[in-house]
Amino acid sequence: MDSKTPLAATAAHASAVADTAPASSETGGSLIAWYGEATSRQKRAFWSCKVGYMLDGMDTQMLSFVIPTLVATWGISLADAGFIGTLTLLASALGGWVAGILSDRIGRVRTLQLTVLWFAVFTGLCGLAQSYHQLLAARALMGFGFGGEWTAGAVLIGEVIRAKDRGKAVGLVQSGWAIGWGLTAILYSVLFSVLPADMAWRALFLVGLLPALLVVVIRRYVKEPDVYEKEKAAQAATSDRPGFMEIFSPKLLSTTIRAALLTTGAQGGYYAITTWLPTFLKTERHLTVMGTGGYLAMIIFGSWVGYLSSSYLTDRLGRKPNFILFAVGSMAIAFAYTSLSMTDSTMFWLGFPLGFFASGIFSGMGAFLTELFPTRVRGSGQGFCYNVGRAIGALFPFLIGALSKHYGLGASIGIFAAAAYGVLIIAALTLPETRGRELEAAGA
Repeated sequence: MDSKTPLAATAAHASAVADTAPASSETGGSLIAWYGEATSRQKRAFWSCKVGYMLDGMDTQMLSFVIPTLVATWGISLADAGFIGTLTLLASALGGWVAGILSDRIGRVRTLQLTVLWFAVFTGLCGLAQSYHQLLAARALMGFGFGGEWTAGAVLIGEVIRAKDRGKAVGLVQSGWAIGWGLTAILYSVLFSVLPADMAWRALFLVGLLPALLVVVIRRYVKEPDVYEKEKAAQAATSDRPGFMEIFSPKLLSTTIRAALLTTGAQGGYYAITTWLPTFLKTERHLTVMGTGGYLAMIIFGSWVGYLSSSYLTDRLGRKPNFILFAVGSMAIAFAYTSLSMTDSTMFWLGFPLGFFASGIFSGMGAFLTELFPTRVRGSGQGFCYNVGRAIGALFPFLIGALSKHYGLGASIGIFAAAAYGVLIIAALTLPETRGRELEAAGA
């Protein structure tokens, strides 16, 4: 299209100037000091995204708690139960990309509303399922929504918060996942102590309907980011609307591929470590602490502290050094678990660094992906890259299981964890450092 209209020319000039401007050096500061300086609009967006992600984590983690009950009640196999989890992750990958495209088309806030309502309704329907296949379908559709919620929320909070505090704010939103995980553990303990198991698992899923109430708050109090509103106005004036394949254009293809490799490394490593370690430690090391509530609490606490620490460090050190630091830490903890001899007591305390490194690495993802893509396709780019990583990473547990027949489970976990975090480090080194970048500077 002709870009020589006055508005387009002005926008192009502004983008060119911004592209040559250095990134802001006003980064760092305490983890929460920025909140006191935030506007009421920014605070409302922050809490809506944080609570949304907390409830997202709560609903998503419910399956892992009820699998033993489903196996006993319905007589399904562990493979059948595992397939529910795999299909949920694959559906979430598709949902994340679709939500990213929608957020570019209809808005970040509206997409957030739709995805929260979607995953809440289908979580509730999981509790009404009368058969394995009904649960499988409801859970897959729930996954479609929770993948979309992450994308919409990450883009929204990334655009609302100023550049120097973006990493801390987005990371604090991400930390809501650990809180939601902890809430699920508490709800599970309460419900299964007062109700029969065949009723308690249904009640747990039905509690997952509560996030739907958040939609009312979002609809009333949260507004679209200014940068998105300006972008939409410019598109309307020039009739230049983005296509959903624009992230694969020659100008953005390299960024899209490298960012997807970065997220694949993070998520592949996470699934490699967390999926098979309990089985490895129980069957080959004969440790029993993994099945205790205390060990789970230690991992959840470590995850929460990891999210918070990474939120601070991604603004203090920079996006790339922070990724590399947490990747190396994750590789080290994977080596310790699979190669060193340890007691139940040692294993208990190692739950903290396991949660710290494997989960904390995700705190910087939202801010980094927000800064890598221009506003016109930020949702599409962020949704695709994060969720293709989730889809590929979801295959790692299956591949580890297959490889373990030849090399043993411990060695297979170590191989895949090292490979995954190695890919992340290489991708991080090749991508630009974006700490402090104003979003206009990323414009196409």
